[in-house]
Amino acid sequence: MKGGRVAKSKVQYVCTACGAVQMKWMGKCPDCNAWNTLEEEIVQAPERNRSPVAVGVVAAGKPVALMQIPADSAARIRLPGDEFNRVLGGGIVPGAGVLVGGDPGIGKSTLLLQMAGEVATTAGTVLYVSAEESDHQIGQRAQRLGIQTPRLLVLSEIVAERIVEQIEQVRPMLVIVDSIQTIFSEAGGSAAGTVSQVRDCAALLLRVGKRLNVPIFLVGHVTKDGTIAGPRVLEHMVDVVLQLEGERFHAYRLLRSIKNRFGSTYEVGIFEMGEQGMAEVRNPSELFLAERLPNAAGSAIAVSMEGTRPLLVEVQALSSHTPFSQPRRTGNGVDLNRLLLLAAVLSKRVGLNLSDQDLFVNVVGGMRVLEPAADLAIAVALASSFRNQPVAADLVAVGEVGLSGELRSVGQIVRRLQEATKLGFRRALVPRHVLRHPGNERLPAGMEVTGVRTLREALDVALVA
Repeated sequence: MKGGRVAKSKVQYVCTACGAVQMKWMGKCPDCNAWNTLEEEIVQAPERNRSPVAVGVVAAGKPVALMQIPADSAARIRLPGDEFNRVLGGGIVPGAGVLVGGDPGIGKSTLLLQMAGEVATTAGTVLYVSAEESDHQIGQRAQRLGIQTPRLLVLSEIVAERIVEQIEQVRPMLVIVDSIQTIFSEAGGSAAGTVSQVRDCAALLLRVGKRLNVPIFLVGHVTKDGTIAGPRVLEHMVDVVLQLEGERFHAYRLLRSIKNRFGSTYEVGIFEMGEQGMAEVRNPSELFLAERLPNAAGSAIAVSMEGTRPLLVEVQALSSHTPFSQPRRTGNGVDLNRLLLLAAVLSKRVGLNLSDQDLFVNVVGGMRVLEPAADLAIAVALASSFRNQPVAADLVAVGEVGLSGELRSVGQIVRRLQEATKLGFRRALVPRHVLRHPGNERLPAGMEVTGVRTLREALDVALVA
């Protein structure tokens, strides 16, 4: 209060999609043109001598010559399992900020609690901050997972400043906050989960993590569209963004790196949810093909690249006559627009009359294959089901299908075929032009590679008469 007048708070509207600030509510954000994304936020008048929350090391310093900065990086915290290390780029980087998102009940807390137990057993003290569950609930889950280590500390707290105090006192090797949407800062005037609170709490935690060189894992809720809730700037503030994916009725979970400043993006780690928590899947390609019927019509094998890892998945297709004027097109694990494109190419360029056929495509095991390299396998599976002709049992199909029916080359063909050779496949169907690329001369021994130019030629080779 100053001069008999109280500083009034003001209301502003923040876009949850792009983070733009508007002074009045509008149905569509004028910056990103997204509808219904403006969220009300009450801004308190700042106190005197209050420093704003910022990301990074809060310490006055002097400019340093680039040549004087040591090139060797800090030693990573290696985890016992290979899958999590693969996604992180070789281990946990000290001082890194990691954001983990996923659907409710997908296994985020289970996976991170297992990781916390491994780090506490092998490296040092871990602080697990739970803002959603009580200590008793965390203890029950840890007992079910078989975690017994005195260096794993559990803190039930929702105030960001108190969490920072405990981090500075304990000085752990790793901090996990579950979740960022449920904690709030006492300096803010809005409720937990709002745009300003999520942004400020994340900045406060990441700042102390950088200063103490402690990695911070933040669990984030997701919206109904599957994106991480909160402002988009939250993903820009952290160093790594991980997404835990999977179907509710399947036991397999995919941990995918959407952003990684310390490694390659879109790396995938595959886990299987069981009674003892998340178990690593050592050979996912073999697992996905374990129950395959080799001589069944409508089945083809695609080789998908998930980051730097090639995965063999079975693509199943079913073509069924329909008496209705508008046939159905259903895709599970594939892009529906891509399925419509391939059905049109098969009808126009190959001559398959699919106008009275319901088409169903499924990727076995709950996998999602979105790269164009799976086009040829999907088209071959559709033609196989329509003609009721099985695909050769030892054949894999890799290639992108164009609108003219031509096959276009894809990258990393050698690595794809090497993985197929390990699982016993002896024939491969690829675009003809890919064989002329430099570096593709090192094809695996024992693999018969057939290069074709059009989709019609590919079907003549793939389908068994």
